[in-house]
Amino acid sequence: MAYIETNRPISAIFVDLVNQFTALVRKEGQLARAEMSEKIGEIGIGLGLVVGGAVLLIPALVILLQAAVAGLAAAGLALGWASLAVGGAALLIGLALLAVGVNPAQGGAPRPHQDNRAAPARRRRSRSASEERLWHRSASSLSEKPRRPAGSCRERWKNSAAG
Repeated sequence: MAYIETNRPISAIFVDLVNQFTALVRKEGQLARAEMSEKIGEIGIGLGLVVGGAVLLIPALVILLQAAVAGLAAAGLALGWASLAVGGAALLIGLALLAVGVNPAQGGAPRPHQDNRAAPARRRRSRSASEERLWHRSASSLSEKPRRPAGSCRERWKNSAAG
C-alpha cells in the first residue's frame, strides 16, 4: 500500500486513484488470462483422455460381442442365429440409450423436480383463475357492479379454513 500524504491537492489524489485503479484492472486481466489458459489446458487434457478412452472402448465392445456370439455358438446355437441374437440385443440397447439421450435434448433445459404436494394447490389456483375470468366477463358494463359467483375462491377458502 502506498504512503498517504495528507497535504496533497484533490487533483493529485484523483490522478493517483485513477493510476491505481488502472494498475488493478490490468493485473486482474493478467490473472484472468493466466487462469483461463490453465483451465483450457486442463480441458484439453481431459478431452484427450476421453477420446483415447473411446478409441479403446469401441474395439473392446466389438471383441466382447464376438465372444458372446462364440459363447452362444458353443452352447449349441447356430452361428448365424447367435450373431443375430447378439446383434439384435446390441441394437435394442443402443436404440434405447439413443432414445433416452435424445429425449432430454429435445426438451431443452432439464426441469427441476416438482413436488407433488403442490399439485392440489395448482389445481385450485387454476380453477379460481378461470372463475375470476368468468366473473370479469359477466359484468356487462362498468356502471354495473359485478357480483362474485356463489362458489368463489374466497368462499371456498373460508370454508376450507373453517373445516
